[in-house]
Formats: sequence, C-alpha cells, structure tokens
Amino acid sequence: MPISTSDQLFNLVKGLTKAEKRNFKLFAKRTHQKSEAKFIRLFDILDQMEVYDEEVVFKKFRNLSKGQLSNLKRHLYTQLLTSLRMIHINKNIDIQIREQIDFARILYGKGLYMQSLKLLSRIKGIAKESNQDILHYEILEFEKLIEEKHITRSRKIKNKVENLIDESDERNRILYNSNKLTNLKLKIHGLYIKIGHAKDEKDAFVVQDYFKSNLPDLQYSTLTFFEKIFLHQSYVWYYYILLDFEKCAEHAHNWVSLFESNPKMIEEDPDIYMRGVHYLLTSLNGLGKIDTHRKYLRKFEKFEAEYGDNLNVTSKIIYFLYYYSGVLNKHYLEGTFEEGLKLVPIIEEKIKEYDRHLDLHRVLVFYYRIAWLYFASGQYGDAIDYLNKIINLKVGHLREDIQSYARLLHLLAHYELGNYALLEYLEKSVSRFFDKIKDRNRVQLEVLAFMRKQLRLGGVMDRKLLLSTQKALMKLYKDPYERRAFIYLNVIDWIESKLQGVSVSEIIAEKQEASK
Repeated sequence: MPISTSDQLFNLVKGLTKAEKRNFKLFAKRTHQKSEAKFIRLFDILDQMEVYDEEVVFKKFRNLSKGQLSNLKRHLYTQLLTSLRMIHINKNIDIQIREQIDFARILYGKGLYMQSLKLLSRIKGIAKESNQDILHYEILEFEKLIEEKHITRSRKIKNKVENLIDESDERNRILYNSNKLTNLKLKIHGLYIKIGHAKDEKDAFVVQDYFKSNLPDLQYSTLTFFEKIFLHQSYVWYYYILLDFEKCAEHAHNWVSLFESNPKMIEEDPDIYMRGVHYLLTSLNGLGKIDTHRKYLRKFEKFEAEYGDNLNVTSKIIYFLYYYSGVLNKHYLEGTFEEGLKLVPIIEEKIKEYDRHLDLHRVLVFYYRIAWLYFASGQYGDAIDYLNKIINLKVGHLREDIQSYARLLHLLAHYELGNYALLEYLEKSVSRFFDKIKDRNRVQLEVLAFMRKQLRLGGVMDRKLLLSTQKALMKLYKDPYERRAFIYLNVIDWIESKLQGVSVSEIIAEKQEASK
C-alpha cells in the first residue's frame, strides 16, 4: 500500500479516538511478537507529536534507514486500517456484507460449493433489504458463476435459475439507472462550480437545457430507494442553481421523507440523510419560512440525540457543519443575534477540534456568519475582528462571494464606528478587489456605491441617500437572480434600522409580527 506522504499516516494516528487507540494496542500486541513490534513504537511516537517531525523519529530509532522507516510506516498504516476494520464492521452493513462475500469465496475455493451458495443466499436478502445495490449485484454474479460451473441441483427446483437470471437483469437495470443519476449529480454540481448560481435568464436557459439533456427517462414508481434519492439530489442541485428555493425545498423534503419512512436507512447512511435536511433548511431559509425551519431543526436535534453516539468522525463533522449552519440561519430569521452569539465559543471549539478535516471554504463561511451576528448586535469591533480573518486569509478565488460580502460588511462596520479617515482607503481597496473578481452582483455594487456617496458627505448620515438606496435595493430584491445576495448581506433591514433609529433585531421582529 503506497503512502505518498507521511501526513497520511500521521493524520490517521491523530484522528483516532481513545477507544480506537486502545483497540489497536490490544490488536497489535495480540497478533505480533515483541521482536516484531517496532511499528507499535512508531505509533506511540507519532501519537505524542503535535506536528510531524521525521528527525524526532530517527532519534528514537537509532540505525534506522529511510527505506526501513518507509516500510515501517507502510506496515503501521496497514495494521491501523485492519484494526479499525474490526471495530467498524459491526457499524457498517456494507463491510459486514463484504466480509460474508469473502467467506463465501473462501468456501468456494475449498470446493464447498453448496455451503458457499447457502451463505450467498442468506446475505443476498440482507443486501437487498439494506439497499446495497452494487453488493447485491456482486452476490448475484457470484451465484451465477457457481451455477454455471458446478452441478448444484438447482435445476431440479422449478424456475430457480430463471429467477436468478431475472433478478440479475433487474439489478443490472437498477445499477444502470443509478449510474446515470449519479453522473447527472456530478455534472450538475460541476456546472454549479463552473458558473455558480444563474445570474440572468441566459444562464437559466443554459442550466435548464443542460439538465434536461442529461436527465434519464425514468418511471418514478419503479425506482428503488437510492434511485429516488439520487434523482431528488439531482433536482435539488438543479433548482438550487436556478435559485428556485420553492422547488428545491420540495425535492429536499421528498429526499428526507424517503429516509424517515425507512428509519433503518438513516442508521445505515446518516450522511446522506443529514445532507437532505441541510438542503431543506437552506431552502427554507431562502424562503424565509421560520416555523418550518424550526421544525426541521428540531428533527436534526432529535437525530443527533438518537444516533449521535454511533456517528463516525466524518458524520460528526457533517452534523457540526450542517446543524450549526441551520442554527445560525434560525437566529438570522428570528433576529435573535445576541442569543446567537452564545454559539460562537462552541463553533470556535469545533473548528479547532476538526481543524485537520475542515477546508478553508467551511471556515470562511463560519467566520462570516459570526461577523454578521456581531454586526447586527451592534458589536462592530468584534465583527471587524472576524472579517479581518477572512480578508487576511490567502485563499485566492475561493468563495469570492463571501470575500466580497466580508469586505462590504467591513466597510459598514467601520462606518458605524465612525472611522471615516480609514474608510477612504478601505473603499479604494474594496473597489480594486471588485475589479479583479468574476462573482459579483448588482446588490454588492449598489452597497459599494452607497458607501462612496456617504463618504463624500463626510460621514453625515443622509436620509435621502438612505431612502434612494433602500428603493434601489428593494427593486433588486424582487429580481429572483439577485435575491440570494440578501441572505448573506441583509442591507435592507440595516438601512431600515438607520431610518427608524432602532436595532436590526427590532426591524426583523416588526416584520415577523406584520407577517403574522
């Protein structure tokens, strides 16, 4: 097993839980002689390090060559994975099924064809019940191989072989559809990475034509569980690109409902379930449906209470990202910004805990959302601290939209603090940034234009300017291709708060009361 860098082994060691480390030690000592246990010493050395340092390893192992260390690392890596497989086999149905297939192959190799067939028949039902379509197909093909090469007396059982052939054909059809749908998911996601959200009718036409030309012809009622999930996932991405949150929410709801009507599948594949809830919450946030958003956030909490103890590291990270994203959105919808600030230490602690696993995109988004909480609470200095973290990160073109909103919010925060001498320099810096980027919209440009005009007035708040900017932004809010910008930069409520001389929280509370 080639390991290209020491980081892979080091990150695996540092990512182990206490229980996994304890299990590895027991496994290693039970299966290896003391004279062969150099890899256990290497494990202990890596476990004690905070940052990988190969010089330290060589000091601990005298007379060890680079080639020997490379072999030792490879051996340790393999032993760790073997140990982890033993732990996780009871948690993952697919690992359990693969183990049984391996047992069937061993029996077959021993000439015990009937025992192999009996085992395959038993696990085939488990694979079908748990919607493990690929493994189900592999079992069927193995059964066919045995039936073809050996006399198993199956021909004496009426239609047994014919049913096996029909079942294989049906499973092949399901895999073909699943392949088409997962390809569609990847294609539509790739299109989103390439062009982002549709910015006008021309973009929308391109997306619609692309999606429809790649959508396979399917009859929904005949689809299996995962075929339906893959189809709804494709539609969620499609409507998300088009900023059609209504239809996006509809397909995300169907996605979540499929899992909730098959609770066993939530346990088997919690990550896909959580993603469904996340996109549903995201769509509800875009629609401003507070009550329904609260309802599904409670479902998220119920899910964690029921399944949290059995989640692996990846699933725990997904829960952290999606749940806290939903909670922050709830505080934005409700206008309870100061209450939302209580989450900041928790989010910071989780970011630190999962530092090795989080990409900068996730961190950028959290920093921006925290900055908005501080800004809307009137704590502009703290908002600037988090915005500076975003502005000073060297991330190139990553999430240009977040970088843009961060710079605009940075201007507004300094404006609120009365830092007019600094604002002129900052405005020029933001203008240069906007000249370089591709992902900009009319809302961002309108806010930047507002700040330029405000600076000419020497910092004196001009009511006419506020009203004219508010009018322009309200017009943009009615444009479906511009509305998404207000999810990140709620300038309309900020301007209204300046006009009325109250907080942003009070403006949002007034709107909620009016909507009731």
